[in-house]
Amino acid sequence: MTAVMNPSQPSRVESVPQTQLADASMLEDKVPGYLKASRTTAGFALALGLLYLFLSYRPLWHTDLWGHLAYGRLIVDSKSLPATEPLMPLAAGVPFIDTAWLSQVIGFEAWTRMGVTSLNFLYAAAITAMAAQLVWRGYQRSQSFGITLAGLMLWLWGCWQHLNIMRPQMAGMLCFILLLTLLTSRHRRKWHWVFVPALFVAWANLHGSFLVGLLLLAGMAFGRGLDLAVRCGEVRAIWRDSRVRRYVLMLELAAAAVLINPYGLRLYAEVFSVANHPNIAELTEWGPLQLRMVQGQATAVIALLLIVLYRLSPRRVTAAEVLLLFGFGAAALWSSRMLVWWVPVAVTFGMQHAGAIWHQWRSNSEIALPAQQNGRWSVITAGILWICFAFTPFGGRVLHGNEGKLNLEKLLSRETPLGVIDHLKKRADQNRLPRGLIFNTYEWGDYLLWAGSDDLSSAGPPKLKVFLASHVHLVPREVWNDYVAISNVASGWEEMLDRYGVNVIVLDSATHAPLIGRLRENENWRQTYSDNVGAVFVRRKAI
Repeated sequence: MTAVMNPSQPSRVESVPQTQLADASMLEDKVPGYLKASRTTAGFALALGLLYLFLSYRPLWHTDLWGHLAYGRLIVDSKSLPATEPLMPLAAGVPFIDTAWLSQVIGFEAWTRMGVTSLNFLYAAAITAMAAQLVWRGYQRSQSFGITLAGLMLWLWGCWQHLNIMRPQMAGMLCFILLLTLLTSRHRRKWHWVFVPALFVAWANLHGSFLVGLLLLAGMAFGRGLDLAVRCGEVRAIWRDSRVRRYVLMLELAAAAVLINPYGLRLYAEVFSVANHPNIAELTEWGPLQLRMVQGQATAVIALLLIVLYRLSPRRVTAAEVLLLFGFGAAALWSSRMLVWWVPVAVTFGMQHAGAIWHQWRSNSEIALPAQQNGRWSVITAGILWICFAFTPFGGRVLHGNEGKLNLEKLLSRETPLGVIDHLKKRADQNRLPRGLIFNTYEWGDYLLWAGSDDLSSAGPPKLKVFLASHVHLVPREVWNDYVAISNVASGWEEMLDRYGVNVIVLDSATHAPLIGRLRENENWRQTYSDNVGAVFVRRKAI
Protein backbone atom coordinates (compact mmCIF):
# COMPACT_ATOMS: atom_id res chain seq x y z
CA MET A 1 0.00 0.00 0.00
CA THR A 2 1.38 3.44 -0.94
CA ALA A 3 1.02 6.37 1.44
CA VAL A 4 -0.53 9.48 -0.06
CA MET A 5 0.78 12.86 1.11
CA ASN A 6 -1.77 15.57 1.70
CA PRO A 7 -0.69 18.54 -0.40
CA SER A 8 -2.23 20.91 2.13
CA GLN A 9 0.31 19.85 4.82
CA PRO A 10 3.81 21.35 4.46
CA SER A 11 6.74 18.95 4.30
CA ARG A 12 9.04 18.78 7.40
CA VAL A 13 12.10 19.25 5.23
CA GLU A 14 10.66 22.40 3.72
CA SER A 15 9.90 23.76 7.21
CA VAL A 16 13.64 23.95 8.12
CA PRO A 17 14.88 27.52 7.58
CA GLN A 18 17.24 27.63 4.67
CA THR A 19 19.47 30.19 6.43
CA GLN A 20 20.39 27.67 9.15
CA LEU A 21 21.53 25.10 6.63
CA ALA A 22 23.47 27.71 4.75
CA ASP A 23 25.19 29.01 7.89
CA ALA A 24 26.29 25.49 8.89
CA SER A 25 27.69 24.73 5.46
CA MET A 26 29.44 28.11 5.14
CA LEU A 27 31.11 28.02 8.56
CA GLU A 28 34.22 26.27 7.29
CA ASP A 29 34.59 28.65 4.34
CA LYS A 30 34.64 31.68 6.65
CA VAL A 31 37.89 30.54 8.29
CA PRO A 32 40.79 32.69 6.95
CA GLY A 33 43.46 30.87 4.99
CA TYR A 34 46.20 31.44 7.58
CA LEU A 35 44.01 29.81 10.26
CA LYS A 36 43.10 26.72 8.28
CA ALA A 37 44.31 23.56 9.96
CA SER A 38 44.87 19.95 9.01
CA ARG A 39 44.04 16.63 10.60
CA THR A 40 47.59 16.56 11.99
CA THR A 41 47.07 19.94 13.66
CA ALA A 42 43.90 18.66 15.29
CA GLY A 43 45.80 15.58 16.48
CA PHE A 44 48.48 17.68 18.12
CA ALA A 45 45.81 19.95 19.63
CA LEU A 46 44.17 16.89 21.16
CA ALA A 47 47.48 15.66 22.59
CA LEU A 48 48.38 19.07 24.04
CA GLY A 49 44.84 19.66 25.26
CA LEU A 50 44.79 16.35 27.12
CA LEU A 51 48.20 17.17 28.60
CA TYR A 52 46.91 20.54 29.81
CA LEU A 53 43.79 18.90 31.20
CA PHE A 54 45.86 16.30 33.07
CA LEU A 55 48.26 18.89 34.49
CA SER A 56 45.40 21.13 35.62
CA TYR A 57 44.32 18.42 38.04
CA ARG A 58 47.82 17.65 39.30
CA PRO A 59 48.12 18.52 43.00
CA LEU A 60 50.48 21.44 43.68
CA TRP A 61 53.70 20.28 45.29
CA HIS A 62 54.38 21.17 48.90
CA THR A 63 57.87 22.64 48.64
CA ASP A 64 59.35 25.64 46.78
CA LEU A 65 56.12 27.16 45.46
CA TRP A 66 54.84 28.38 48.81
CA GLY A 67 58.06 30.04 49.86
CA HIS A 68 58.16 31.98 46.60
CA LEU A 69 54.56 33.06 47.17
CA ALA A 70 55.56 34.28 50.62
CA TYR A 71 58.35 36.39 49.12
CA GLY A 72 55.96 37.67 46.46
CA ARG A 73 53.50 38.70 49.17
CA LEU A 74 56.25 40.59 50.98
CA ILE A 75 57.38 42.40 47.82
CA VAL A 76 53.86 43.40 46.80
CA ASP A 77 52.92 44.69 50.25
CA SER A 78 56.18 46.56 50.85
CA LYS A 79 56.44 47.69 47.20
CA SER A 80 60.19 47.05 47.36
CA LEU A 81 62.73 44.27 47.21
CA PRO A 82 64.27 43.26 50.55
CA ALA A 83 67.98 43.97 50.93
CA THR A 84 68.50 41.16 53.44
CA GLU A 85 66.79 37.82 54.01
CA PRO A 86 63.41 38.76 55.55
CA LEU A 87 61.75 35.44 56.48
CA MET A 88 64.29 33.01 57.98
CA PRO A 89 65.52 34.15 61.43
CA LEU A 90 68.79 32.17 61.18
CA ALA A 91 69.65 34.08 57.98
CA ALA A 92 68.73 37.53 59.34
CA GLY A 93 71.02 40.24 58.02
CA VAL A 94 72.36 38.10 55.16
CA PRO A 95 72.39 40.08 51.87
CA PHE A 96 69.54 38.88 49.70
CA ILE A 97 69.47 39.08 45.91
CA ASP A 98 66.10 37.76 44.77
CA THR A 99 66.77 36.20 41.36
CA ALA A 100 63.10 35.21 40.92
CA TRP A 101 61.31 38.31 42.19
CA LEU A 102 59.13 38.75 39.10
CA SER A 103 57.93 35.13 39.16
CA GLN A 104 57.10 35.53 42.85
CA VAL A 105 55.09 38.69 42.24
CA ILE A 106 53.20 37.13 39.32
CA GLY A 107 52.40 34.06 41.40
CA PHE A 108 51.14 36.07 44.37
CA GLU A 109 49.07 38.43 42.22
CA ALA A 110 47.48 35.43 40.50
CA TRP A 111 46.65 33.91 43.90
CA THR A 112 45.16 37.19 45.11
CA ARG A 113 42.85 37.55 42.12
CA MET A 114 41.84 33.98 41.29
CA GLY A 115 42.89 31.84 44.24
CA VAL A 116 44.58 28.47 44.14
CA THR A 117 43.05 27.57 40.74
CA SER A 118 45.19 30.29 39.14
CA LEU A 119 48.29 28.44 40.34
CA ASN A 120 47.00 25.25 38.73
CA PHE A 121 46.51 27.22 35.51
CA LEU A 122 50.01 28.76 35.56
CA TYR A 123 51.53 25.34 36.21
CA ALA A 124 49.60 23.57 33.45
CA ALA A 125 49.92 26.43 30.95
CA ALA A 126 53.71 26.72 31.40
CA ILE A 127 54.36 23.03 30.75
CA THR A 128 51.87 22.89 27.86
CA ALA A 129 53.51 25.95 26.26
CA MET A 130 56.90 24.21 26.45
CA ALA A 131 55.40 21.07 24.94
CA ALA A 132 53.77 23.08 22.14
CA GLN A 133 57.11 24.65 21.21
CA LEU A 134 58.79 21.24 21.04
CA VAL A 135 55.90 19.85 18.98
CA TRP A 136 56.02 22.75 16.56
CA ARG A 137 59.76 22.53 16.01
CA GLY A 138 59.74 18.73 15.93
CA TYR A 139 57.02 18.47 13.30
CA GLN A 140 58.51 21.29 11.26
CA ARG A 141 61.75 19.32 10.97
CA SER A 142 60.48 15.72 10.88
CA GLN A 143 57.07 16.11 9.16
CA SER A 144 56.03 13.02 11.11
CA PHE A 145 53.25 12.93 13.68
CA GLY A 146 54.61 9.75 15.27
CA ILE A 147 58.19 11.02 15.60
CA THR A 148 57.02 14.33 17.07
CA LEU A 149 54.72 12.66 19.58
CA ALA A 150 57.49 10.23 20.59
CA GLY A 151 59.84 13.18 21.14
CA LEU A 152 57.25 14.88 23.32
CA MET A 153 56.82 11.76 25.45
CA LEU A 154 60.58 11.40 25.89
CA TRP A 155 60.83 15.02 27.02
CA LEU A 156 58.08 14.55 29.58
CA TRP A 157 59.71 11.36 30.84
CA GLY A 158 63.18 12.85 31.13
CA CYS A 159 62.09 16.08 32.82
CA TRP A 160 59.12 14.86 34.84
CA GLN A 161 60.95 14.85 38.17
CA HIS A 162 61.41 18.62 37.79
CA LEU A 163 58.16 19.35 35.95
CA ASN A 164 56.33 17.84 38.91
CA ILE A 165 57.26 20.84 41.08
CA MET A 166 55.88 24.30 40.35
CA ARG A 167 58.57 26.93 40.89
CA PRO A 168 60.22 29.85 39.04
CA GLN A 169 62.55 27.44 37.27
CA MET A 170 59.60 26.63 35.00
CA ALA A 171 59.70 30.20 33.68
CA GLY A 172 63.38 29.69 32.91
CA MET A 173 62.66 26.39 31.16
CA LEU A 174 60.00 28.05 29.00
CA CYS A 175 62.43 30.84 28.05
CA PHE A 176 65.10 28.26 27.21
CA ILE A 177 62.83 26.27 24.90
CA LEU A 178 61.63 29.47 23.21
CA LEU A 179 65.25 30.44 22.54
CA LEU A 180 66.11 26.92 21.35
CA THR A 181 63.15 26.97 18.96
CA LEU A 182 64.24 30.30 17.53
CA LEU A 183 67.92 29.34 17.13
CA THR A 184 67.14 26.04 15.39
CA SER A 185 64.78 27.68 12.91
CA ARG A 186 65.67 27.76 9.23
CA HIS A 187 64.38 31.30 8.93
CA ARG A 188 66.08 34.45 10.15
CA ARG A 189 63.61 37.22 10.87
CA LYS A 190 64.21 40.87 11.66
CA TRP A 191 62.02 40.67 14.74
CA HIS A 192 64.47 38.17 16.26
CA TRP A 193 66.76 41.10 17.04
CA VAL A 194 64.08 42.56 19.28
CA PHE A 195 62.69 39.31 20.63
CA VAL A 196 65.97 37.83 21.92
CA PRO A 197 67.00 40.84 24.08
CA ALA A 198 63.41 41.20 25.35
CA LEU A 199 63.37 37.49 26.22
CA PHE A 200 66.55 37.86 28.28
CA VAL A 201 65.22 40.93 30.09
CA ALA A 202 62.21 38.89 31.20
CA TRP A 203 64.31 35.79 31.89
CA ALA A 204 66.79 37.63 34.14
CA ASN A 205 63.94 38.83 36.35
CA LEU A 206 61.95 35.59 36.32
CA HIS A 207 64.73 33.13 37.22
CA GLY A 208 68.49 32.98 37.52
CA SER A 209 68.86 30.30 34.83
CA PHE A 210 69.39 32.96 32.14
CA LEU A 211 73.07 31.91 32.13
CA VAL A 212 72.02 28.67 30.42
CA GLY A 213 70.49 30.73 27.62
CA LEU A 214 73.76 32.60 27.16
CA LEU A 215 75.59 29.26 26.99
CA LEU A 216 73.13 28.10 24.33
CA LEU A 217 73.86 31.16 22.20
CA ALA A 218 77.60 30.75 22.74
CA GLY A 219 77.42 27.08 21.75
CA MET A 220 75.57 27.88 18.53
CA ALA A 221 78.10 30.60 17.63
CA PHE A 222 81.19 28.55 18.46
CA GLY A 223 79.82 25.45 16.76
CA ARG A 224 79.05 27.31 13.55
CA GLY A 225 82.52 28.85 13.60
CA LEU A 226 84.15 25.46 14.11
CA ASP A 227 82.24 24.02 11.15
CA LEU A 228 83.46 26.83 8.91
CA ALA A 229 87.04 26.54 10.12
CA VAL A 230 87.12 22.84 9.30
CA ARG A 231 85.32 23.22 5.99
CA CYS A 232 87.14 26.29 4.67
CA GLY A 233 90.52 25.76 6.34
CA GLU A 234 90.92 29.42 7.33
CA VAL A 235 89.87 31.42 10.36
CA ARG A 236 88.91 34.50 8.33
CA ALA A 237 85.93 32.64 6.87
CA ILE A 238 84.35 32.50 10.31
CA TRP A 239 83.65 36.20 10.77
CA ARG A 240 82.60 36.61 7.15
CA ASP A 241 79.73 34.20 7.80
CA SER A 242 76.45 35.99 8.47
CA ARG A 243 75.18 33.29 10.86
CA VAL A 244 78.27 33.51 13.06
CA ARG A 245 77.95 37.30 13.25
CA ARG A 246 74.26 36.91 14.02
CA TYR A 247 74.85 34.51 16.92
CA VAL A 248 77.69 36.61 18.37
CA LEU A 249 75.75 39.86 18.18
CA MET A 250 72.70 38.23 19.73
CA LEU A 251 74.90 36.89 22.52
CA GLU A 252 76.23 40.38 23.19
CA LEU A 253 72.75 41.89 23.15
CA ALA A 254 71.43 39.17 25.45
CA ALA A 255 74.29 39.58 27.93
CA ALA A 256 73.63 43.33 28.04
CA ALA A 257 69.85 42.87 28.30
CA VAL A 258 70.33 40.77 31.44
CA LEU A 259 71.59 43.90 33.19
CA ILE A 260 68.08 45.38 33.06
CA ASN A 261 67.24 44.09 36.52
CA PRO A 262 67.09 45.64 40.02
CA TYR A 263 70.59 44.38 40.92
CA GLY A 264 72.64 45.10 37.80
CA LEU A 265 75.94 43.22 37.53
CA ARG A 266 75.47 41.69 40.98
CA LEU A 267 72.92 39.32 39.49
CA TYR A 268 75.66 37.47 37.57
CA ALA A 269 77.74 37.02 40.72
CA GLU A 270 74.71 35.80 42.70
CA VAL A 271 73.83 33.09 40.16
CA PHE A 272 77.39 31.72 40.24
CA SER A 273 77.44 31.92 44.03
CA VAL A 274 74.20 29.96 44.48
CA ALA A 275 75.23 27.26 42.01
CA ASN A 276 78.51 26.66 43.88
CA HIS A 277 77.16 26.90 47.44
CA PRO A 278 78.06 23.83 49.56
CA ASN A 279 74.61 23.69 51.17
CA ILE A 280 72.98 23.45 47.74
CA ALA A 281 75.40 20.74 46.64
CA GLU A 282 74.15 18.40 49.39
CA LEU A 283 70.51 18.51 48.26
CA THR A 284 69.38 15.37 46.44
CA GLU A 285 68.14 17.14 43.29
CA TRP A 286 71.50 18.91 42.94
CA GLY A 287 73.47 15.66 43.24
CA PRO A 288 74.99 13.67 40.37
CA LEU A 289 72.70 11.84 37.96
CA GLN A 290 72.46 8.12 38.70
CA LEU A 291 70.89 5.16 36.93
CA ARG A 292 68.83 4.24 39.97
CA MET A 293 66.89 7.48 39.45
CA VAL A 294 63.90 7.45 37.11
CA GLN A 295 65.29 10.48 35.32
CA GLY A 296 68.66 8.72 35.07
CA GLN A 297 67.00 5.77 33.34
CA ALA A 298 65.17 8.13 30.98
CA THR A 299 68.46 9.87 30.19
CA ALA A 300 70.11 6.55 29.37
CA VAL A 301 67.30 5.61 26.98
CA ILE A 302 67.40 9.02 25.25
CA ALA A 303 71.20 8.84 24.93
CA LEU A 304 71.05 5.36 23.39
CA LEU A 305 68.38 6.49 20.92
CA LEU A 306 70.56 9.46 19.95
CA ILE A 307 73.51 7.18 19.26
CA VAL A 308 71.38 5.04 16.94
CA LEU A 309 69.85 8.08 15.20
CA TYR A 310 73.20 9.77 14.61
CA ARG A 311 74.60 6.51 13.26
CA LEU A 312 71.77 6.10 10.73
CA SER A 313 70.98 9.73 9.90
CA PRO A 314 71.78 10.99 6.38
CA ARG A 315 71.97 14.56 7.71
CA ARG A 316 75.28 16.23 8.39
CA VAL A 317 76.07 16.48 12.08
CA THR A 318 76.98 20.04 13.06
CA ALA A 319 79.59 20.97 15.63
CA ALA A 320 76.97 22.97 17.52
CA GLU A 321 74.93 19.81 18.09
CA VAL A 322 77.96 17.98 19.46
CA LEU A 323 78.99 20.86 21.71
CA LEU A 324 75.51 21.39 23.14
CA LEU A 325 74.76 17.70 23.67
CA PHE A 326 78.09 16.95 25.34
CA GLY A 327 78.22 20.24 27.24
CA PHE A 328 74.73 20.09 28.74
CA GLY A 329 75.07 16.33 29.11
CA ALA A 330 78.21 16.67 31.23
CA ALA A 331 76.45 19.29 33.36
CA ALA A 332 73.50 16.90 33.87
CA LEU A 333 75.84 14.11 34.98
CA TRP A 334 77.41 16.51 37.49
CA SER A 335 74.03 17.76 38.76
CA SER A 336 70.73 16.05 37.96
CA ARG A 337 68.93 19.40 38.09
CA MET A 338 70.78 20.42 34.90
CA LEU A 339 68.92 17.65 33.08
CA VAL A 340 66.08 20.05 32.23
CA TRP A 341 68.42 21.83 29.79
CA TRP A 342 69.90 18.73 28.15
CA VAL A 343 66.66 16.85 27.45
CA PRO A 344 64.98 19.49 25.21
CA VAL A 345 68.23 19.88 23.25
CA ALA A 346 68.54 16.10 22.84
CA VAL A 347 64.87 15.70 21.86
CA THR A 348 65.00 18.58 19.36
CA PHE A 349 68.06 17.25 17.55
CA GLY A 350 66.81 13.68 17.86
CA MET A 351 63.50 14.48 16.14
CA GLN A 352 65.40 16.27 13.39
CA HIS A 353 67.58 13.24 12.58
CA ALA A 354 64.73 10.76 13.06
CA GLY A 355 62.78 12.74 10.47
CA ALA A 356 65.72 12.59 8.05
CA ILE A 357 65.91 8.80 8.43
CA TRP A 358 62.16 8.49 7.97
CA HIS A 359 62.09 10.59 4.81
CA GLN A 360 65.04 8.71 3.34
CA TRP A 361 63.15 5.45 3.84
CA ARG A 362 59.91 6.93 2.47
CA SER A 363 61.64 8.25 -0.65
CA ASN A 364 62.54 4.69 -1.55
CA SER A 365 58.97 3.48 -1.23
CA GLU A 366 56.37 6.19 -1.74
CA ILE A 367 55.98 9.94 -1.77
CA ALA A 368 54.22 11.38 1.27
CA LEU A 369 51.47 13.82 0.41
CA PRO A 370 51.18 17.01 2.49
CA ALA A 371 48.30 17.12 4.95
CA GLN A 372 45.30 18.97 3.54
CA GLN A 373 44.21 22.08 5.39
CA ASN A 374 40.64 23.29 5.54
CA GLY A 375 38.23 25.16 7.77
CA ARG A 376 36.64 22.00 9.14
CA TRP A 377 39.82 20.97 10.96
CA SER A 378 40.24 24.52 12.22
CA VAL A 379 36.80 24.34 13.83
CA ILE A 380 37.59 20.91 15.30
CA THR A 381 40.94 22.14 16.64
CA ALA A 382 39.34 25.19 18.27
CA GLY A 383 36.63 22.98 19.77
CA ILE A 384 39.19 20.59 21.26
CA LEU A 385 41.15 23.42 22.86
CA TRP A 386 38.00 25.06 24.22
CA ILE A 387 36.73 21.85 25.78
CA CYS A 388 40.09 21.06 27.38
CA PHE A 389 40.18 24.56 28.89
CA ALA A 390 36.57 24.62 30.04
CA PHE A 391 36.80 21.33 31.97
CA THR A 392 39.58 22.51 34.30
CA PRO A 393 39.21 24.13 37.75
CA PHE A 394 40.51 27.43 36.38
CA GLY A 395 38.31 27.24 33.29
CA GLY A 396 35.26 26.69 35.44
CA ARG A 397 36.21 29.64 37.60
CA VAL A 398 36.67 31.94 34.57
CA LEU A 399 33.61 30.83 32.61
CA HIS A 400 31.14 30.33 35.42
CA GLY A 401 32.55 32.45 38.23
CA ASN A 402 32.33 29.48 40.57
CA GLU A 403 33.65 30.76 43.88
CA GLY A 404 32.32 27.94 45.99
CA LYS A 405 34.48 26.18 48.53
CA LEU A 406 37.24 24.20 46.90
CA ASN A 407 38.53 20.96 48.33
CA LEU A 408 42.04 22.15 49.14
CA GLU A 409 43.23 18.63 49.90
CA LYS A 410 42.62 17.61 46.27
CA LEU A 411 44.45 20.65 44.88
CA LEU A 412 47.56 20.18 47.04
CA SER A 413 49.93 17.23 47.30
CA ARG A 414 49.35 14.65 50.01
CA GLU A 415 52.64 15.63 51.66
CA THR A 416 51.40 19.18 52.29
CA PRO A 417 51.16 19.62 56.10
CA LEU A 418 47.62 20.99 56.18
CA GLY A 419 46.72 19.32 59.47
CA VAL A 420 50.01 20.34 61.05
CA ILE A 421 49.48 23.97 60.07
CA ASP A 422 45.92 24.02 61.44
CA HIS A 423 47.18 22.59 64.71
CA LEU A 424 50.02 25.10 65.04
CA LYS A 425 47.84 28.10 64.19
CA LYS A 426 45.16 26.97 66.63
CA ARG A 427 47.71 26.69 69.44
CA ALA A 428 49.14 30.08 68.48
CA ASP A 429 45.68 31.67 68.61
CA GLN A 430 45.22 30.18 72.07
CA ASN A 431 48.67 31.40 73.21
CA ARG A 432 49.73 27.80 73.75
CA LEU A 433 52.53 27.78 71.19
CA PRO A 434 55.91 28.43 72.87
CA ARG A 435 58.01 31.26 71.51
CA GLY A 436 61.20 30.70 69.59
CA LEU A 437 62.32 28.77 66.55
CA ILE A 438 60.44 25.81 65.16
CA PHE A 439 62.73 23.02 64.06
CA ASN A 440 61.13 21.76 60.87
CA THR A 441 61.65 19.50 57.91
CA TYR A 442 63.26 21.94 55.50
CA GLU A 443 60.95 20.85 52.65
CA TRP A 444 58.06 22.07 54.79
CA GLY A 445 59.67 25.40 55.61
CA ASP A 446 58.18 27.13 52.57
CA TYR A 447 54.62 26.13 53.36
CA LEU A 448 55.11 27.10 57.02
CA LEU A 449 56.28 30.55 55.89
CA TRP A 450 53.28 30.94 53.60
CA ALA A 451 50.48 29.50 55.72
CA GLY A 452 51.92 30.64 59.05
CA SER A 453 51.16 34.30 58.42
CA ASP A 454 48.42 36.04 60.36
CA ASP A 455 46.70 36.84 57.08
CA LEU A 456 47.48 35.06 53.80
CA SER A 457 46.68 38.23 51.84
CA SER A 458 49.15 40.41 53.75
CA ALA A 459 52.82 40.28 54.57
CA GLY A 460 52.44 40.59 58.30
CA PRO A 461 55.02 38.91 60.52
CA PRO A 462 54.62 35.11 60.37
CA LYS A 463 53.48 33.43 63.54
CA LEU A 464 55.79 30.52 62.74
CA LYS A 465 59.54 31.14 62.81
CA VAL A 466 61.03 28.34 60.79
CA PHE A 467 64.49 26.84 61.21
CA LEU A 468 65.00 26.33 57.46
CA ALA A 469 63.22 26.79 54.15
CA SER A 470 64.25 26.05 50.55
CA HIS A 471 66.70 28.99 50.41
CA VAL A 472 69.31 26.96 52.26
CA HIS A 473 72.13 28.88 50.58
CA LEU A 474 71.30 31.89 52.74
CA VAL A 475 71.93 30.23 56.12
CA PRO A 476 75.47 29.75 57.49
CA ARG A 477 77.19 26.46 56.85
CA GLU A 478 77.12 25.67 60.58
CA VAL A 479 73.31 25.95 60.64
CA TRP A 480 72.96 23.54 57.74
CA ASN A 481 75.36 21.04 59.34
CA ASP A 482 73.42 21.22 62.60
CA TYR A 483 70.16 20.65 60.74
CA VAL A 484 71.58 17.51 59.13
CA ALA A 485 72.97 16.29 62.46
CA ILE A 486 69.66 16.79 64.31
CA SER A 487 67.69 15.15 61.49
CA ASN A 488 69.98 12.12 61.59
CA VAL A 489 69.80 11.95 65.42
CA ALA A 490 73.56 12.37 65.59
CA SER A 491 75.44 12.66 68.85
CA GLY A 492 74.55 15.87 70.71
CA TRP A 493 71.31 16.51 68.82
CA GLU A 494 69.46 17.54 72.02
CA GLU A 495 72.14 20.07 72.93
CA MET A 496 71.89 21.57 69.46
CA LEU A 497 68.14 22.08 69.88
CA ASP A 498 68.81 23.72 73.25
CA ARG A 499 71.43 26.02 71.75
CA TYR A 500 69.00 27.29 69.11
CA GLY A 501 66.21 27.73 71.66
CA VAL A 502 63.88 25.33 69.83
CA ASN A 503 60.64 24.70 71.73
CA VAL A 504 58.56 23.22 68.89
CA ILE A 505 59.50 20.50 66.40
CA VAL A 506 57.56 19.81 63.18
CA LEU A 507 58.59 16.72 61.23
CA ASP A 508 57.35 14.66 58.31
CA SER A 509 56.87 10.96 58.88
CA ALA A 510 58.47 9.89 55.60
CA THR A 511 62.03 11.16 56.12
CA HIS A 512 62.27 11.80 59.87
CA ALA A 513 60.87 8.60 61.36
CA PRO A 514 64.00 7.89 63.49
CA LEU A 515 63.91 11.36 65.06
CA ILE A 516 60.16 11.08 65.67
CA GLY A 517 60.76 7.78 67.46
CA ARG A 518 63.44 9.28 69.69
CA LEU A 519 61.29 12.28 70.57
CA ARG A 520 58.40 10.03 71.59
CA GLU A 521 60.71 8.29 74.04
CA ASN A 522 62.23 11.53 75.32
CA GLU A 523 60.82 12.86 78.59
CA ASN A 524 61.59 16.48 77.65
CA TRP A 525 59.20 16.48 74.68
CA ARG A 526 55.49 15.91 74.35
CA GLN A 527 53.70 15.00 71.11
CA THR A 528 50.71 17.29 70.59
CA TYR A 529 49.68 16.26 67.08
CA SER A 530 50.14 13.39 64.64
CA ASP A 531 48.60 12.28 61.36
CA ASN A 532 49.64 10.26 58.31
CA VAL A 533 51.81 13.14 57.10
CA GLY A 534 53.74 14.32 60.13
CA ALA A 535 53.95 15.05 63.83
CA VAL A 536 54.34 18.03 66.19
CA PHE A 537 56.33 17.98 69.44
CA VAL A 538 56.38 20.71 72.11
CA ARG A 539 59.00 21.03 74.84
CA ARG A 540 57.48 20.33 78.24
CA LYS A 541 59.43 23.18 79.83
CA ALA A 542 60.05 25.98 77.34
CA ILE A 543 63.50 27.56 77.35
